[in-house]
Amino acid sequence: MEAERLSLAGLLGTLTRDEWAAPSLCPGWSVRDVVAHLTLADREFTRTALRVLRARGDFDRVTGDMARERARKYSPAELVAQFRETAGRPRRFPMSGALDPLTDILVHAQDIARPLGRDHPMPLDRALPALHHVWSSVFYGTRKRFTGLRLSATDAAWSAGDGPLTIRGPVAGLLLLSTGRRAALPGLTGDGLREATARLG
Repeated sequence: MEAERLSLAGLLGTLTRDEWAAPSLCPGWSVRDVVAHLTLADREFTRTALRVLRARGDFDRVTGDMARERARKYSPAELVAQFRETAGRPRRFPMSGALDPLTDILVHAQDIARPLGRDHPMPLDRALPALHHVWSSVFYGTRKRFTGLRLSATDAAWSAGDGPLTIRGPVAGLLLLSTGRRAALPGLTGDGLREATARLG
């Protein structure tokens, strides 16, 4: 997790002003918003929980609002400094799993890099446990979203899902697909691809 955070921090340090303002893979979030969200990874847990309660459990709306508020408050350089400062801290949101922080940083790094046309490799030995975790956790809703589809990795001995339609691709692409990223689709193959595309909306 620390290595992935520091690797992304290195990329962030090279971004131009226009790239900071560019849309990320997260709908309605700029690159700057995503980075601001990542700086909250071990900050303001209590305030986040209170806002989720006031929002009647709408976690996505609360995290989006807080990310945009923080993005307006701090400059890109300040956000990168904050991100580096907490790179090695093991804290995570209450009730989250041990692999959630790693999954978060792997996926959000691609949310930033891919729309900018930046190459940011996802190490297989880190992406594979994250992919397994996403399929095992009810938080992501992956099993429900892909019922009737089977995902099979082409670069590792991994598969999940109940078929009969199949989607094949590298672990990195399957991780992005499993967390709802349409940007993964061009790198995948199989007779289940059309159905997966429809389910992502």
